[in-house]
Amino acid sequence: MAARRPDGMNRVLTVGLVAATVLTAAVAGWLGLALHDRQGTEQRRQDLLAAARQSALNFTSLDYRHYDRDSADVLKGATGDFKKQFTAQTAQLTKLVAENRSVSEGQVLDAGIVRSDAHSGRVLVVADSKVTNTAVPQGEARTYRLQLDLVYRGGRWLTSDVEFVG
Repeated sequence: MAARRPDGMNRVLTVGLVAATVLTAAVAGWLGLALHDRQGTEQRRQDLLAAARQSALNFTSLDYRHYDRDSADVLKGATGDFKKQFTAQTAQLTKLVAENRSVSEGQVLDAGIVRSDAHSGRVLVVADSKVTNTAVPQGEARTYRLQLDLVYRGGRWLTSDVEFVG
């Protein structure tokens, strides 16, 4: 015959098991939220990098034969001062690119985030471009180091400033 525990001991064990279950559930919930937050931050960083890479590619890939389309691609990913400046120069650039029969084929080599939060980021991009025009019909390689500032607006990252650095 099995020995019976006193009722007080059963109550202590039950309370202990309930407390352990509640504690385990709380820790699991906290870890789940932390993991979700980390995944959200990583996704935001990846989206920021992708937008900066695309913006740099658009900016370094322009062709006089379809400059209207290429400049429109730059403007689709732009906002703020960068968009204003690029828009203001589009007519002059269109004429210059056509006169020189300029073609620039860009390629992003690397990109890294300098800083970011949920609403803005700064990304450094290294890009190469092969440029051909009337002065260098055989083509000339150029390397660009760009600093792009981006802001998160309307559910997507837009370039607000571009600077040539280094």
